[in-house]
Amino acid sequence: MSESVSRRSALRLTAGAVAVAAAATGGLVPLTAAAAAGGPEAGAGPRVERLIARLTLDEKISLLHGATDPDSLGQAGYVPGVPRLDIPPLRLADGPAGVRITEHATALPAPVLLASAFDPGLARRYGQVIGREGRALGQDVLLSPMVNLIRTPYAGRNFETFGEDPLLASDLVAAEIGGIQGEGLIATVKHFALNNQEKDRNSIDVHAGEQTVHEIELRGFEAAVAAGTGAVMGAYNKVNGTFACENKTLLTDILRDQWGFRGWVMTDWFAAHSTVAAITAGLDMEMPDGTYFGTALKSAVQNGSVAEKYLDRAVRRILSVMDRFGLLDGSAPPRPGRDAEAGAAVALEVAKAGATLLRNERRTLPLDGGGIAVIGPTGSLPFVSGGGSAHVVPDHAGSPLDAIRARAHGTVTYTLGEDLFGKAVPATALSPALDSEGQQVAAGKTWEYDGTLTVGETDEWNLILHFSSAATARPTVLLDGADLFPLAPGYGEYFSGGLVAVAPDGLGVRRATLRLAKGVHKLKITAAGGDSGLLFRLRRITGATRAQDVAEAVSAARAARHAVLFAYEDATEGLDRTTLALPGHQEQLIRAVTAANPRTTVVLNTSSSTSMPWLADTGAVLQMYYPGQEGAAATTAVLFGDSDPGGRLTQSFPVDDDHHPVAGDPRRYPGVDGTEEYSEGIHVGYRWYDAQGVRPLFPFGHGLSYTSFSYSDAQARWTRGGLEVTFGVRNTGRRTGVEVPQVYVGPSPDLRLDQAVRVLGGFRRLELRAGERRRVTVRVAARTLSSWDARRHRWTLGTGRRTVWVGASSGDLRLRTGARVSD
Repeated sequence: MSESVSRRSALRLTAGAVAVAAAATGGLVPLTAAAAAGGPEAGAGPRVERLIARLTLDEKISLLHGATDPDSLGQAGYVPGVPRLDIPPLRLADGPAGVRITEHATALPAPVLLASAFDPGLARRYGQVIGREGRALGQDVLLSPMVNLIRTPYAGRNFETFGEDPLLASDLVAAEIGGIQGEGLIATVKHFALNNQEKDRNSIDVHAGEQTVHEIELRGFEAAVAAGTGAVMGAYNKVNGTFACENKTLLTDILRDQWGFRGWVMTDWFAAHSTVAAITAGLDMEMPDGTYFGTALKSAVQNGSVAEKYLDRAVRRILSVMDRFGLLDGSAPPRPGRDAEAGAAVALEVAKAGATLLRNERRTLPLDGGGIAVIGPTGSLPFVSGGGSAHVVPDHAGSPLDAIRARAHGTVTYTLGEDLFGKAVPATALSPALDSEGQQVAAGKTWEYDGTLTVGETDEWNLILHFSSAATARPTVLLDGADLFPLAPGYGEYFSGGLVAVAPDGLGVRRATLRLAKGVHKLKITAAGGDSGLLFRLRRITGATRAQDVAEAVSAARAARHAVLFAYEDATEGLDRTTLALPGHQEQLIRAVTAANPRTTVVLNTSSSTSMPWLADTGAVLQMYYPGQEGAAATTAVLFGDSDPGGRLTQSFPVDDDHHPVAGDPRRYPGVDGTEEYSEGIHVGYRWYDAQGVRPLFPFGHGLSYTSFSYSDAQARWTRGGLEVTFGVRNTGRRTGVEVPQVYVGPSPDLRLDQAVRVLGGFRRLELRAGERRRVTVRVAARTLSSWDARRHRWTLGTGRRTVWVGASSGDLRLRTGARVSD
């Protein structure tokens, strides 16, 4: 057996064993396992120590910050390496749902959809796809997975993470890292820590108590360290007064000293704020450039502000991980070829497994043949992924409409319902005449229009600009002197959404909504061809065009046996949502369609929880989040019952904007005067609903099957290190189906610490044939039964009689038992 093959096998076995151990125990593996996976820092190995001794000061510094890649593959970051000493460069790619470069890659479902399957084994296979493809596409480091908890339903990156429960997140992140690193790609868990929103993320100061931090936010990161993650990405925000990327409490006291992390810590992109404070606190790498860890760091070493031992420490951490993955001695396995077919198979499996049926009345689903009216823009356009760093260039992405037509045995019609990209501005409204549907500006030329737009009736207008070329070269459109489409500051231009920012033909899209009075308005357009020319068009949506779209949808729904209405919400890094309601006028569309046809299924392609004032009028609601490149096939399989909807909610769905954990208190979200307080403490998600006696729209863990299940005979007993909970589950229906029984544990009577009404203790994903009964055992780890004592700065086991519930969700608890926990 070759050395490279042995190295690859060892990576797989080590990462896999650690991840499986973490998932199986429902908690964290011992620190010794993490040390075995990464090696103690002091024992970096003779190869690394020899290299450090030979590196010049400039060479050391070059390893500690990003640079421009001379042969870029379109990845997010690059570290040049040291050719003189055969230290190779590192290429770092985004990848929460697939490898994000300019080349095609498997576009996997969003992590929140993966998490909905409640299946660590599937998370491992998800990671394996990304790990293999990352190496095949020339990458060395993956900037994923994200394990920040869903604390507020408004957070713009909720679709990139796993959910609101720390146990579930821990099990899944450990398994995914095992899959990624088992393929030889270095994983980076992010964003450390308390980066739970996008609004003001670069400056917000998050204040949270020690118990809250350890029990809620840090558990997933600790699991990632235990699983052997090679890197950790520091967050943008401050934590208790200090920026995360220069926070010694986080980067050294907790990450290194408590958890034994032996990899390296990098900043999020442009998240560094200092040189001396950052490197002494434990930061090892600044990305994507060297503003603080380049010339400034060299000067600090030369003038004595930073001892060179800190550089050596950071270099040692980076090189040790590179050595562990065979990047220093050539023992890394050869880069594999992409296996697009295998990636697509996993993408399809994940999308079907995570599909979550929220409602199903009047036997609306499964669909029983033809006579189907498909409605909504994402019914014909594939909605693959969210925006920002989660966007992947897919191999392909089918249309749900095409997939439904191929599966149905009768007529399938389609109507738009809600217009995303606008209709041509009538020629009669523009003077002088202008072909607003396709203006071509040659390279090096400038084109101008100076005229008027005549509005027949006072109305709400959405003016929509479609354009080619770079965002900085797009046309300037002035209406009555106001710039309709100004460039967004900073990186805002690049965080515009995964659906609404690109037209079906690939042109970029920007929108402006305004109320236009009846009469004549001055319109001026200036467009520069730049280096490669520019194509643009100007479109509009008005109350009149919208009413016509809704009328056509209602007519189609009334004429059909079934209506399948696809609704969307397009989230992106860099922006938080402002409401739980669906964007645009989709609520009115749903009400109109369901009034015409009560057998209407609403398919939700949304990032996170959604309010549903229209819920009672629907026949069914299917939550598909952002389902990846195989989303059309997966959605169709579930709609027609070829696949049982196996997903369960990993976040509570609030009824509305006024009833959720951060509602009504701006100090909790989005913060006041730059400070945010996690005053809900450990009561995040379903824990808050239980504590406050507030009923959510849908509880954590909720999800329906096309069959039914009964639970029986729950028993719990304390064994060394945890509770062992056993119970029976039986499929009482007529078809094979998926159930996800969940075990919850009540508070300890012996602890004088804040405790939740109940917490998730464990879960199992089961597929049972009609009539099949299975005896299930779920182990609740001692960590889950413990609370963090902030006075003693340690975990304390919650002894005494603990109540145990078994059920189908946090709001559907079928069985109750208990056991005495002892030291």
